[in-house]
Amino acid sequence: MPGSSPLERVIADYESVLVGYSGGVDSTLVAVVARRILGPDRSLAAIGVSPSLAREQYDRAHDVAAQFDLKLVEVATDELNDPRYAANPQNRCYFCKHELWSKLGELAQQRSLAVVADGTNADDLNEHRPGLDAAREFVIRSPLSEAGYTKEDVRREARALGIPQWDAPAAPCLSSRVLYGLEVNPERLSQVERGEAFIRALGVSGDLRVRHRGEEARIEVSPSQFAAIRSKRDAIAARFTELGFSRVTLDLAGYRSGSLLLDNETQLEYLVGEG
Repeated sequence: MPGSSPLERVIADYESVLVGYSGGVDSTLVAVVARRILGPDRSLAAIGVSPSLAREQYDRAHDVAAQFDLKLVEVATDELNDPRYAANPQNRCYFCKHELWSKLGELAQQRSLAVVADGTNADDLNEHRPGLDAAREFVIRSPLSEAGYTKEDVRREARALGIPQWDAPAAPCLSSRVLYGLEVNPERLSQVERGEAFIRALGVSGDLRVRHRGEEARIEVSPSQFAAIRSKRDAIAARFTELGFSRVTLDLAGYRSGSLLLDNETQLEYLVGEG
C-alpha cells in the first residue's frame, strides 16, 4: 500500500475489526482509518454507554461517526453495578474495561469480526492505566501503539484527515474525577458533569477537571484560565452550592493528569467554604 501511513498498514493486515470507540481523538482515528481501509462491511465502531459517559462526549461521538460514515452501535455497560468498580479503588478502570471488552468481544463474535481494537497509543503505555490489563486479558489489539504512534502523531494524522477533535483536550470517563475510595454513583457523576458543563459555558477553555472530593469540588484548569475562573467566582460559587458542594476550590498547581494519584498537598484558593 504505497504512500499509506503506518497506522493504515497495521489495520490493512486485519481481516475485519470492531473498534472500541469513545469519540476521543485516539479511538476516532482508529475507527476512521479502519472504515477507509477495510470498508463498511469489515469495520464496526462500538461505544459503551453508561452514566460514566458524559452526554457531550456521547453527542460528539455520534456527530463524528455520521461525518465519516462509520457504522456505529451502542452497547450498554453495567460497571456501576459491580461493587468492585463502585468502591473506586485505584484500579477501578480495570473493572470498567473488563466489562466493556467482555461485551464488545461478544458483539465481535456475533458479527464475525476477527479483531477487537482500542485507541491506546504509545504514550499511554507509560501511564497509570489499569484498563490495559483487561485489554491484554481479552487480547485487544492496539493499532496506534503497534504503529508506534505517540499522542502527537495521533493528532497530526487526525488533523490531516479532517477529524474535528484532533486537538481536543483529553476526556476520560466521569468516574476518573471521583476521589479514590469515594463511592462512584450516578449522583456524583452527574454533579461532576453538570459542574464541568457550567464552567465550559462560562468560556473556560483547554483542559478542565472538576475533582469530586466528597463535600469539596476541586477545579483544575490551566493557569492561563485562572483569571477566567476568578472573574466568575460568584456564579461558580452559586452553581456549585446548588449542585450540593459545601466547598469549592481552585487548585493553584493547575490541571495535572492523574492528580488523584499524587500527593494531596497543594495550594488551594477557596471559592466556597474555608480552608
